[in-house]
Amino acid sequence: MIQRILEANGQYDILDPWFEQNHVKCVMLVCGESIKYQNIDKYFRQLSDRLEIRVVRFTDFQPNPLYQSVVKGVNIFHNENCEGIIAVGGGSAMDVAKCIKLYSNMEDGKNYLEQKIIPNNVPFLAIPTTAGSGSEATKFAVIYYEGEKQSVSDLSCIPGTVLMDSSVLKTLPEYQKKATMMDALCHAIESFWSVNSTKESRDYSRIAIKSVMDSMDGYFSNTDSGNAGMLFAANMAGKAINIAQTTAGHAMCYKITNLFGCAHGHSAALCNRILFPWMLENTDGCIDPRGEGYLKDIMEEISQTMGCKSAKDGSRKLEGLFKDLKLEVPKATDEQFEKLRISVNPVRLKNHPIALDISTIDFLYRKILDGERK
Repeated sequence: MIQRILEANGQYDILDPWFEQNHVKCVMLVCGESIKYQNIDKYFRQLSDRLEIRVVRFTDFQPNPLYQSVVKGVNIFHNENCEGIIAVGGGSAMDVAKCIKLYSNMEDGKNYLEQKIIPNNVPFLAIPTTAGSGSEATKFAVIYYEGEKQSVSDLSCIPGTVLMDSSVLKTLPEYQKKATMMDALCHAIESFWSVNSTKESRDYSRIAIKSVMDSMDGYFSNTDSGNAGMLFAANMAGKAINIAQTTAGHAMCYKITNLFGCAHGHSAALCNRILFPWMLENTDGCIDPRGEGYLKDIMEEISQTMGCKSAKDGSRKLEGLFKDLKLEVPKATDEQFEKLRISVNPVRLKNHPIALDISTIDFLYRKILDGERK
């Protein structure tokens, strides 16, 4: 599908034609409570008077959203006769909105997770408020059912239109800006070396990495161009993982977030800063059908895109960036290491270009969290 990108910097009238073009007179707005601190909130509050469009807000969800929240959203979508969906927020809002869209034409009263997804044409617009997840560009969503993570995937849940608004990044806390940027960078790097990469996905990865590097200073200085560049980078990285998917860095980072409360991008950076140099030393374990030589070339290309002369310099640059951001390295107990060791999703490991067994995973976790070899 071709995704339409709109750009705004605190000016939202550009959204008006979307309602008319999609014949939407009642829209479900999936957003967090924090939207009331953002300029875009005023736009939605005035829609009824300006364009006679009814806005039904859905905020009853949490980070790592629950299946039950999605069910509530679907029920409200139907009961209020909503005709379209707009998601404003980070990954959680996007995940909830995607699932509401997918489940809106499924059989009520039966577990949606057990039903076949039937694509629908419910108009869907996304407005990301962080430059990290790239969820607005992917077919993936994550929700939790009875305590277990459920991955939902279908092309029809990709928003047809995305509004990029650089002004929303100006009020983000510094830690969140750091973590979300690293999430975008890790998406771009992992999709680049993924066994599923294609020419198209690598092109997206290359653009994303370069945009992160070029926009970083302005992003942390809160310039309009820096924030816009980072939003663009996250979107390009999202397009890359939509094709190639993530690899060991993400497979290993989820439990770190769970155990230590680190933001997702922080945890992904913790992992990839160790995986990168380890991979350079272990290319002989390559499982990518394109071969060890191909993998070595890819590692060099990633590093050159980062502005480095060699792959080793690229791995050092990633570690140096992590240190410059002053992101914490948590310390783990033996009990926590055991939980980490058995937590890794084997599906994502299949995407990684070098084979990882349990002992290697344990070794890497000990490098990631305390820098000591067992």
